[in-house]
Amino acid sequence: MKYEKPALSIPEQIRLLKRRGMAVEDETSAQHYLKFISYYRLRAYWRPFEANAAAEGDHAFLAGTTFRDVPALYILDRELRLLVLDAIERVEVALRAQWTHHMATCHGPHGYLEPGHYADSVRHKKAVEDLKEDFERSKDKFASHYRDKYTFPELPPVWMATEVMSFGMLSKFYSNLKHRAERQAIAKPFGLDEKVLTSVAHHISHVRNICAHHGRLWNRRFTVTMKVPKSPARLPFARRGANERYLHNTLVMLDHMLAIIAPDNEWKKRFLILLDGCPQAVPSSMGFPDDWRTRPAWNIG
Repeated sequence: MKYEKPALSIPEQIRLLKRRGMAVEDETSAQHYLKFISYYRLRAYWRPFEANAAAEGDHAFLAGTTFRDVPALYILDRELRLLVLDAIERVEVALRAQWTHHMATCHGPHGYLEPGHYADSVRHKKAVEDLKEDFERSKDKFASHYRDKYTFPELPPVWMATEVMSFGMLSKFYSNLKHRAERQAIAKPFGLDEKVLTSVAHHISHVRNICAHHGRLWNRRFTVTMKVPKSPARLPFARRGANERYLHNTLVMLDHMLAIIAPDNEWKKRFLILLDGCPQAVPSSMGFPDDWRTRPAWNIG
């Protein structure tokens, strides 16, 4: 089928929304949002208000839908991405620190390059090759200093290398460690089993990429999920009845890790204030179970 939908001017876009049943009380404001955010991006935020249309292939809105509902959800999602990125940044730095310290003290400054420490030598070789490319491109002063002063090893010690790695690359190095005891030693400070931490690192890397590219986060269905931890008990209890492919479980895990990394943080409180300030955001759309507010994981007392 050939795509034949025409481009519409902003006034035409507003007329289309009205025809489909959306109330637009302030057209000047609507034009501003459509101009600086775009119809296509905003469309993801009015989909929850859509209803079955009379004509096949058309769209309609639920009775009572207004344009102001759309930027309210959009702004919530933008602030939610910033809040999630704030948590991921601290978790990522902490995981880098644990991995670096373990590899340096157990295997020496360059032991992370030894294939014998990894389960899959092909995966490790590819990771090292990717790291070499990133290190060669790095403009950081420590990287240029190492390249100028040292000829061997080609790559720097692990505490420098970690600063060049992406979070995704770090996740691959960690998950590929041959011995469970080593993975477990790195996971222990976070109160998690190594298999859980492996899946958490993979999932959080995926979420981080969505946030970094300004993708919709609020009601997104994730393709990369996490394993359900057996302990501490509050984690499996918090996840019971939650939809594992939506944001709820991500938030619970980030809060668990932040409580260890930054015990005095108010991240969960900030999230609840954000959610309560947007009545258009239905918690079930983020995978929250019906009784989530009564569970200890969401207690801020």
